[in-house]
Amino acid sequence: MAIRIYTKTGDDGTTALFGGTRVDKDDLRIEAYGTVDELNAVLGVVLAQSLPDNVREQLTEVSSDLFTLGADLATPLDPPPAYAIPRITGVHVERLESWIDVHDATLEPLKVFILPGGEPGAAYLHLARTVCRRAERCTVGLSRREDLGLHVVHYLNRLSDYLFTAARAVNHAAGVADVPWRSGH
Repeated sequence: MAIRIYTKTGDDGTTALFGGTRVDKDDLRIEAYGTVDELNAVLGVVLAQSLPDNVREQLTEVSSDLFTLGADLATPLDPPPAYAIPRITGVHVERLESWIDVHDATLEPLKVFILPGGEPGAAYLHLARTVCRRAERCTVGLSRREDLGLHVVHYLNRLSDYLFTAARAVNHAAGVADVPWRSGH
């Protein structure tokens, strides 16, 4: 039997979290994991661009991580779920930090602010960074209301740093200079 795309259960403006609890579709938890889903869609656009192999591999892992993050955000810690849910851990954060460090070692140190742009893949990575920051803001708001664990906000904060660095790495690999910001223009 095929799974139908529509269930009609959300026609009243609510949706189900993992575990069955129903909440309004504009609930901050839904906004947080919906923005993570949007970020993952932007990464799909990035992955459709020409990218260095290492960046492509990293972004493929990040895309998978974002599904984990979505499940994490869709499953409140209290009450504890009756089944195992994948969660974002310190290992995910540390992996992003190691990728940032590797890319930074090949890039010129930043001396000015840079604008989004350059290669299409880099420009889309800057777009992904801004969506990531919005996901982070939503998640921080949610974290003020309920416990999300130790690593969800850290992951999003570090991910935006990674996306910025990856954009610079994509431009660098293509021989395209970062676009400097010039005040007064």
